[in-house]
Amino acid sequence: MQKVVEFLQANPVQYLATVGRDGKAKCRPFMFCFEKDGKLWFCTNNQKDVYKDMQENPEIEVSVADAGFAWIRLHGKAVFEDNMEVKEACMGNPIVKGQYGTAENPVFTVFYLEHPHGVIADFSGNPPYVF
Repeated sequence: MQKVVEFLQANPVQYLATVGRDGKAKCRPFMFCFEKDGKLWFCTNNQKDVYKDMQENPEIEVSVADAGFAWIRLHGKAVFEDNMEVKEACMGNPIVKGQYGTAENPVFTVFYLEHPHGVIADFSGNPPYVF
């Protein structure tokens, strides 16, 4: 899991894909928050379409490539949890703090990926790192 966390932290703007409520693919820029207790945490606004899409179909995928053309594809089920400790830790990111102000903001919500799995790969011809 450490290799996954390091890749996400080194590439702070990822792309999160969902199946929209209209049945069509949706992809948006997103940010990984951190790993805590073996869970990969993210946050969002519970008024956004992405939140509503994940409520209807929580199976998501996150992807990003680095400058050296390596990439990650990370799949899992979004599990929303009203976890104040995680919300407060998210406030350490100035972008999150700027958007939501405080962990108590009623539109601010956090989620983790249940059963995260995927690959880190590149164009080297070497086998991908499967997790």
